[in-house]
Amino acid sequence: MADVTYPPLDVLKPVADDLWIIDSGPMKAMGLIPIPVRTTAIRLPGGEMLIHSPSRFTAGLRRQIEEIGPIRHLVAPNIAHWTFLKDWQQQLPEAVTWAAPGLRKRAQVRKAGLRLDHDLGDDAAPGWPPELEQIAVHGAAGFCEVALHHRPSRTLILVDLVLNLERHKLPIPVRPFAAAAGILAPDGRAPAYLRAIVKLAGQQAQEEGRRLIATRPDRVIFAHGRWFDQNATASLERSLRWLTD
Repeated sequence: MADVTYPPLDVLKPVADDLWIIDSGPMKAMGLIPIPVRTTAIRLPGGEMLIHSPSRFTAGLRRQIEEIGPIRHLVAPNIAHWTFLKDWQQQLPEAVTWAAPGLRKRAQVRKAGLRLDHDLGDDAAPGWPPELEQIAVHGAAGFCEVALHHRPSRTLILVDLVLNLERHKLPIPVRPFAAAAGILAPDGRAPAYLRAIVKLAGQQAQEEGRRLIATRPDRVIFAHGRWFDQNATASLERSLRWLTD
């Protein structure tokens, strides 16, 4: 049976100085396609830890992270990547939660009783780490994904603006659906429905996509699939051509 994930799961994996990924999953995309899930952990200059797009919480993972530094920031970067936050908040009530604009208005979020302390979108917001540049990409129907550029390591951190699933890791019956959605490596993009939503924002979204490329990252981490650890800027340009051209 195909394994779409990237074991070992739910453990820290070093990527660059003060930067780690946590592979987890699987989950279902579009109710059909099993996909891996990825979280990014960042150590800030003061030693505190920021967890971007938290996946499932485990006590062992918490211990690993806190051996490096106390967890003080949790980030929900778009309207989809928040479902595990409640577990983290319950275990870490002192951590501050930053959320994509509009997330607090969603009925599912209110029903879940999720605490959202600050909206993303302002690099100058009190308490926001200055070494992390925020780049918001907007779409129709209130969609917004806030990418983070970790300046010290020249790493761009996304969630759903690029999906790059490896064909051989997918179950054979779903491979045609993944291909039709445009999310297969090495040319993975946002899925077709999300591309349509973002393109409805017109020139604003196009300029925001160009801002992502202008960071000229050495690596691009995203939540689903094989992330860009080599030739990152060129790969990002290819994956965002639907938006920037």
